[in-house]
Amino acid sequence: MTILVYELVGRDEGRPFSPHCWKATMALAHKGLEMSTAPTRFLEVPAVEGGVSKTVPVIRDGDKVVTDSFAIALYLEEAYPDRPSLFGGEGGKAMARFIERWSQSTIHPYVTTAALVDLHAMQDEQNGSYFRQSREQRFGKRLEDVVATRDAGLATFRAALEPLRSMLSYQPFIGGASPLFADYIVFGALQWARIASPYKLLEDSDVVAQWFTRCLDLHGGLGRKVAAAA
Repeated sequence: MTILVYELVGRDEGRPFSPHCWKATMALAHKGLEMSTAPTRFLEVPAVEGGVSKTVPVIRDGDKVVTDSFAIALYLEEAYPDRPSLFGGEGGKAMARFIERWSQSTIHPYVTTAALVDLHAMQDEQNGSYFRQSREQRFGKRLEDVVATRDAGLATFRAALEPLRSMLSYQPFIGGASPLFADYIVFGALQWARIASPYKLLEDSDVVAQWFTRCLDLHGGLGRKVAAAA
């Protein structure tokens, strides 16, 4: 049975950009499960599956509806134990929780700063108005004023990735010899940036950038189905 994934898009339905939705689609691909997607814009999210969640991703697997990317990964691990593991055991689940918290406190804030205006430009008129109003209320300033600080923060952002950079000098993936859900968590954050904005977060020589390239090639190049922002 094909699993339906509701994923966040802007004006162009072929450019899903949410880091959390990318975590879910990579997890489904890791498990080798067939999926179809339901492109969903910000203002359409409240109607997904009768209003089950304020955010996407949401998946429908037969009669089962699951919300939240981490909960989706846990569900897939339990529902499809015969497929490749996303965690490699309970320790892997605990590690992935740490990686998720680290990514959302270290990577997500800077990607938001760097890509906010570009993310706004991806939306249609109605969703763009919602995006600008909600984000400017959150930040207390214009989108353009938030993005104006990105150059000043770039070196600090790159330095903050040093623990990941150091670890990847020992092994090809966060999960070790092969990727686990922990990899997809960080991949989702950097894929969000890649799709939304041409702003260069990492030098090509950075081992984190090289790891990201390996992740783009996973599962038949799933991550490359959406071109980088030009």
